[in-house]
Amino acid sequence: MAPKTERIQFLRAVRQLHRVRSFYAAGVLLWAGSSVWASWQAPGSRQMWVSVLLLAVFTALLLTTGLSLRRLEAPTTGRPAHHAAPRKTARPRHAPA
Repeated sequence: MAPKTERIQFLRAVRQLHRVRSFYAAGVLLWAGSSVWASWQAPGSRQMWVSVLLLAVFTALLLTTGLSLRRLEAPTTGRPAHHAAPRKTARPRHAPA
């Protein structure tokens, strides 16, 4: 039973990382826009530097999450992810020959 539980936890962790990566990507876009706006309005101001700092933090978090997802990628075995029933290749008996 343990391998199945570990697989479920692994898939949950990967799903969570995908959600977090989306959040960090949105943060990068938000702080990039804020940095550009602040540098346009008041170059060199404290607001601009805080925006740049938060942009750097969210970029680092996004890169870390991307690397973690790449490292956790499940190896592809060529088998379907679910255990589908095998296909029937024989013709039905009532079909004309």
